[in-house]
Amino acid sequence: MQSRLVAVAYDAQDPARLAQFWAALLGREPVDDADGVLLPGADGQLGLRFTADGAAPHRRHRMHLHLTSTSLAHQQQTVATAVELGASHLDLGRRPEEGHVVLCDPEGYAFCVIQPGNAFLAGCGHLGELSCDGTRDVGVFWSKVLGWPLVWDRNEETAVQSPQGGTKVSWGGEPVGSRRGADRQRLELVAAGGDLDAEAERLVGLGARRLRVTAGGVILLADLDGTEFRLRAA
Repeated sequence: MQSRLVAVAYDAQDPARLAQFWAALLGREPVDDADGVLLPGADGQLGLRFTADGAAPHRRHRMHLHLTSTSLAHQQQTVATAVELGASHLDLGRRPEEGHVVLCDPEGYAFCVIQPGNAFLAGCGHLGELSCDGTRDVGVFWSKVLGWPLVWDRNEETAVQSPQGGTKVSWGGEPVGSRRGADRQRLELVAAGGDLDAEAERLVGLGARRLRVTAGGVILLADLDGTEFRLRAA
C-alpha cells in the first residue's frame, strides 16, 4: 500500500498567525496538535501544516500554491481578501497578459491566484495546485510513492493527481532552482498500514534517502532531487 499525502508543511516563526491567514483565505478550520497547526483538506484538497521554526524567512522556496478562480470577480476578491489578511504583492517580472497574480503570505511564502478559465486546473478545487521545483524523475518517483497517475508529462514537466481528483502536485523540470539553506516546506505523508519503518524502507527502495527521525517520531527523508519530505504514523 502507498503512503497517503496529507499536507505540505511550512516552517514558520509564528505558525499560529500563518495558520490563521490561510484558514481565513481558504475557509478552513485549524486543528492544533503536537506538531503544530493543521488545516485539513477535504474532497481531495491538500492539507496545510504550520510548524514552529525560528530561522529567518527567505524568499527562495521550492514550492508554491496556486489558487483557482471561478470568475474575474472571484480572482479579484481572493486577491483583495489575501491583502487584507496580510499578504503583499510580489513582483517577479510577470507580464500583464499572463493573467495570474503573484502574492506572498505574511511569512514570505509566494502563492499565485490563477485567472478563471485555466484548463489545467479545471475541477481541482480552490487549492488547485502545489507547484514544485523538480526534475521529471522526481515526478515519476512521486507517482510511484503515492500510487497516483502522471496526469501531465511533457517537456520534462510532470504532475500527479489522486484518482479521486483534487489538488494537483507538479514539478517544473530542468533547470531546478538552487538550494538556499534548509528546506522550509516539506510534503507530509502518513504511512500506509501504520508501519512507519516498513514504509520508509519502501520509499528508500524507490530512491529516497533517509535523513533522520525527529523528536516527535517523524521520519525525515529526501527525494531524488534532495528535497526533504516527512513520513509520520497515522
